[in-house]
Order: sequence, then C-alpha cells, then structure tokens
Amino acid sequence: MRRNRWIVLAFSVLLVVGTTVSWSRFQTAPVGVTMTAAAKAYLETLDEKQRAQSTMKYDSEKRVDWHFIPKKERKGLQIRDMKPEQRKAAGQLLKASLSEAGYGKAQKIMALEGVLNELEKKNPGKFLRDTERYFYTLFGDVGSESRWGLSIEGHHMSLNFVVEKGKVISSTPTVLCANPTIVPSDIAGFKKGDRVLAKEETLAFELVNGLTEDELKVALIAEKAPREIRAAGAAQPPQDSAVGVTFGSLKAPQKKLLKELVFEYLRLMPAEVLSARNKAIIAAGPDNIRFAWAGARKEGVGHYYRIQGPSFLVEFVNTQPDAAGNIASHIHSIWRDMSGDFAIPVAKE
Repeated sequence: MRRNRWIVLAFSVLLVVGTTVSWSRFQTAPVGVTMTAAAKAYLETLDEKQRAQSTMKYDSEKRVDWHFIPKKERKGLQIRDMKPEQRKAAGQLLKASLSEAGYGKAQKIMALEGVLNELEKKNPGKFLRDTERYFYTLFGDVGSESRWGLSIEGHHMSLNFVVEKGKVISSTPTVLCANPTIVPSDIAGFKKGDRVLAKEETLAFELVNGLTEDELKVALIAEKAPREIRAAGAAQPPQDSAVGVTFGSLKAPQKKLLKELVFEYLRLMPAEVLSARNKAIIAAGPDNIRFAWAGARKEGVGHYYRIQGPSFLVEFVNTQPDAAGNIASHIHSIWRDMSGDFAIPVAKE
C-alpha cells in the first residue's frame, strides 16, 4: 500500500507538469535512440581536429574523471571553440539528453556564469567566468548497436550518460549547482530574485522545519553543515549506510514534501529515464529512504541535506558565500546511483 502511494504521487505530479517532464510529449522514439541520432549529427559537424578533441575511447580514464568546480583544463571540446552550426548541434544533444525542465535549468546554470562575470568585475577572482566554457565529450563509437558515453561539463554542471543499443543505461552522476542562490539584481538576462534551484532548497526547508521534535532528533546529523558534498569527483558514490529519519516514519504532510523534493530531481530527466529511476525507488521500497539534515534551518546560513535510498543518493549543500559576501548563497547538488555511476557496478565487499 505504501509503495502504491509513492507511485500515485509520482504520476499525479506527472499529470500536473506533464509538459515539463519530457522535452516532447509526442516523441515516440526511446530517449537513447534520440540521443544517438543527436550525437551522430553533432559529430558530423566537426572537423578532424575538433573530432579528436571531442571523442575518446569508451574505456578512457577520462570517462569517469568528472567535477563541477572551475578548472583551467577539461576534457572535450568547449562551446566557445564551436562554429554556429556546431553549437546548434551540441545544443540539440543537450536537449535530447534531458527533460524540458532539466534543459531549462542547464541553460540557466551556464548563463549564471554571466552573472558571476558581472558581479566579480570590481573584484575579479582567479577563475574565468564564461557562459561558453562548457565541454562536450563522446566516449566510444556512437551507434545504434554500440555502447557509448557522453559528458557535458563545466563550472557547476556535470552531466554523464551511457547509452547501449539505443537505451540509456546510466545517467549519473548528475550535478547542477547555482551561484548566487538568489540573483541580486536585473543582470545578465536574469531578473532580481531569480532562483535557478529554488524548489531544491525551499521544499527542503519546509520539510525539515515541519518535523516533530522526535523526528528532528533522528534527522539532524550535525549542528554544522559540511563544506562540500561527499566524494565530489570520485568515480563512485559513497557507500556509507543511510542516516536520518525514514520516509516510512514521517507523517503524511512531510511524506508529501519528501516525495515532491525527490521529484524535483527526478524531473530533470526525460520521462523514460525518470520512470526507470522511479521504478528502482519503488522496487527497493520507499520506506527505506532516509532524509538527513546538517546546519542551520533557515536561509542565508550554511545548510546541507541528504536523501538516500537503496537505489539513489541526493546531496545538497549551501555553505559558501556569493560575490556579495552573503554567507550561504552558493548551491551544489547531485544525484547518484547507489548501484554504480557511469554504468559501472559498485564492487560489493
């Protein structure tokens, strides 16, 4: 019965925001087939030098070398070095890989680099802020009968996929971040008050602040939030036992909030991938999902949460200052596959 309630929530939300769950409600081809076609079209626009930059062997160590921090060098071909038709093809590949909601968030995260560039002009940092410094890498031979990988990565974003015979078999790690949390003024195409990762934060605050005293004793794992998510840049998610309050022990209002919070991450993916993730949650038992919190329970002060079930892990941290010095206005968030990222099974002890 409890599993059924989780299913009902997922599909009721799908009905409400159906047009934002997948890029095209009328797309009938499996997402992996669409991604394969988009990847081939992208490759066809590249010259020999660019193709060498943008492709690697499937078993390359670089396939599992990921990060969302600003880096001087990254694998792949960056948007800045692409011609207009190549940028268009790269954009179509990104679009094919995500839902409409996910694609919108990815675009806004890249655009936030323009906000940072403006905010840091008076006090430039050591990192280049560039909306076009996002890199595309394809691993292996892209084809309908092959296994191939995709990385689209830059500051505050890391998207990683594996497609096998036209089916997406891995879509993690999935990283989307935001700095600043709240845009302070009309700047670089944003309006004052815009929030790229709004519900990921506001739903969590509503959830934690609605817990009973006894529930909070279990959910609160530290008075101070950690500075960063765990295992950032590691090829596999941390395998520590889940901590915090269980979904099964929550009252109905908090259960609803936790479902909605998980769905905010699920809806980044096309409906087919969303459904696979949701089925894994149901198969493992939603009651086994735990919600943990660390740090302050109000905005503007460092805070962190973790949602972990047998099949997935979500981590969210907001502890770093923004360019204006606001104490906590810099979000890092991630979804990982507890059975193994990059279509690589986690070794069992």
